[in-house]
Amino acid sequence: MNIQAHSCIGGKSVGEDIRKLENGVHVVSGTPGRVCDMIKRRTLRTRAIKLLILDESDEMLSRGFKDQIYDVYRHLPPELQVCLISATLPHEILEMTSKFMTDPIRILVKRDELTLEGIKQFFVAVEREEWKFDTLCDLYDTLTITQAVIFCNTKRKVDWLTEKMRSNNFTVSSMHGDMPQKERDAIMAEFRDGATRVLITTDVWARGLDVQQASLGRDYYVCHFFHVSLVINYDLPNNRELYIHRIGRSGRFGRKGVAINFVKSDDIKILRDIEQYYSTQIDEMPMNVADLI
Repeated sequence: MNIQAHSCIGGKSVGEDIRKLENGVHVVSGTPGRVCDMIKRRTLRTRAIKLLILDESDEMLSRGFKDQIYDVYRHLPPELQVCLISATLPHEILEMTSKFMTDPIRILVKRDELTLEGIKQFFVAVEREEWKFDTLCDLYDTLTITQAVIFCNTKRKVDWLTEKMRSNNFTVSSMHGDMPQKERDAIMAEFRDGATRVLITTDVWARGLDVQQASLGRDYYVCHFFHVSLVINYDLPNNRELYIHRIGRSGRFGRKGVAINFVKSDDIKILRDIEQYYSTQIDEMPMNVADLI
């Protein structure tokens, strides 16, 4: 099949987008801001578009980007087919889709089936925040880490933990939404090639995208991700939907994966809520965890 495709994403050359689109392509993938820009420049001609797919649609429609999505949608033909795809679609997002979907067919996965097969989930009780770093160092002594991702809830925590790890002679990479796209691409290339084995990041890596303020408004930047054997939640995520996106970075395509959560006493309620919501069980990390990775 001779299919021509092009990606329109923030941080890349606008001139290159214009040249590719004017030459004609069959498939365009992109971020809402850049796609909308190409439409307004009349470079991306929408008359012949048959299908609109919104990946990670819950994120795009719940974080202030719905106006950009609606702006793209209103330029598209009325007979367009629309597909929304996400691991999680909260009820309020499903209701919102009625604005641009008519009598849709819903294919929904039950919550208790969202936890991916092959992922073993554990927690480590950490009484105080300042003890997490020592716990992480203990894990390094226990495990042979081939490749792992460590999630923090804030960019500031990512920077702090990265510096702390490096000052203790650990080789790590870090990535978050304040970094330019080129820098992220370089970091991901190193991580993918095995030049670094541990990536410390925000939820930019959980979903494969993050949010960036830009002069033309908010936009998405794309992060090309793959899957690892170990995910560590240095901070438990702020909501249960993010938890499934994070641990979903491990254990795919027949590979076994392990997710380890650092849990303070005031995180126990959140952990139990995640267990109940997804009908899963998160046990205390066993002594033989190294045998599971």
